Amino acid sequence: MKIMLSALLIITSTLAVVAQVATPNVEGNWLATLDVGGAKLRLVLKVEKSANGYVAKFDSPDQGATDLSIDSIVLDGNKLTFSAAKFGITYEGTLNQSGDEISGTFKQGAGATPMIFNRVAEAPKLNRPQDPKKPYPYDEQEVGYRNEKDNIKIAGTLTLPRVGGPYPAVLLITGSGSQDRNETIAGHRPFLVLADYLTRNGIAVLRVDDRGIGGTDIGSLSATSENFAEDVLAGVNFLKQRKEIDPKMIGLIGHSEGGMIAPMAAARSNDVAFIVLLAGPGQRGEDIIYTQTELIHKAQGTPPDTLAHILALSRRINAIVKAETDEKRIEQRINEDIAVYVGTLNDVQKKQIEPAVPTIKAFIPMYKTPWYRYFITFDPRPVLKNVKVPVLALNGEHDLQVAWKENLDLIGTSLKDNKDVTIKAFPNLNHLFQTSETGLLSEYNEIEETISPEVLKTISDWILRRASQKPR
Repeated sequence: MKIMLSALLIITSTLAVVAQVATPNVEGNWLATLDVGGAKLRLVLKVEKSANGYVAKFDSPDQGATDLSIDSIVLDGNKLTFSAAKFGITYEGTLNQSGDEISGTFKQGAGATPMIFNRVAEAPKLNRPQDPKKPYPYDEQEVGYRNEKDNIKIAGTLTLPRVGGPYPAVLLITGSGSQDRNETIAGHRPFLVLADYLTRNGIAVLRVDDRGIGGTDIGSLSATSENFAEDVLAGVNFLKQRKEIDPKMIGLIGHSEGGMIAPMAAARSNDVAFIVLLAGPGQRGEDIIYTQTELIHKAQGTPPDTLAHILALSRRINAIVKAETDEKRIEQRINEDIAVYVGTLNDVQKKQIEPAVPTIKAFIPMYKTPWYRYFITFDPRPVLKNVKVPVLALNGEHDLQVAWKENLDLIGTSLKDNKDVTIKAFPNLNHLFQTSETGLLSEYNEIEETISPEVLKTISDWILRRASQKPR
């Protein structure tokens, strides 16, 4: 969901390099670990000498991101600083006498955390055994089309089997936040793995960049899930025009928020033949936030009193977001309300909540958006009741972001009049459908599996059965 993905924003873009004079030598590779919302993310600082001092880039191996640039890097005596101004990132540290460790503080916005870089011989690499290797036994095409309603150009990849046809087809819909066509997260590319598996089994797959990512236009900054549903329907219309695609067997697969958008699109169009919901919501958006917050903090061992304060602040923030539309007013009221709330607490209670306040405030830019207001007020149940096509709804019992039982139960109740509904929960699978120990976000990058093979087979078999049953 959005909360996790916003926390990972700091390692998703490139910046320009500016060299500065520096001594002594910090040339080489440096490894540190950043704790982002419970997820352990490794950062590799790669420093080279230049004519005027040093230049640097960094990798985030757990995000699958390499050669991201840094604005400036300066070594003054044994004091090292670097910055990435676009994201409000700075680092100040001290190089030790042996030249193999830099100890300092990493800052982003109002947040600050200790960070130690250790010199390493080379940057670590992730093992992602399910990533497909070229050459593929199917055709892969770069494609583009438009959402004429919002005047958005959308870019993506279409994979097509080479035998038979016309083929059933699916369009993949990512979760919350701006994501690429592979839904890249924690060094995994789940939509690449899913598209590869389905196409090898005779199903064409269209996966696209979200707005503002890759080759897709950014569009209006006030866009909500309603607009994203129109992007999806533009993709369905594109697939209908392809001679390789069976126009009567075009479906949607949505993950997380994508599992909210897929029913919206299916309820609006007769061209959607089926939908697959991967950790899709049945709860109202606001309830998802509260359930998610409670599950994650309990799994992390947050004391009950601290969790109660966090939930209380979350409810107060959401009340402000629902009452206001002006972004400046939302930010002002949230800051004021946090101060008022903390001011009512005794000293013990203040110590419990104060460490969480910077993290809560870091999400104010998200709270101000029309997207967030739409999300927390959206109830998927009336939309699901209007879905008449076959539905496959899957979730993992270790999902801490979209709680499996609460959401699958509500999905099932909402679809009780639909004659073709399959609902299944998988033990030990997390929000990404990886086999996990706890479901915590910190496991995402540590797990080598991208998607459970059982889930891949379940999706493929379910689609192919419906394709074989379609009247000819």
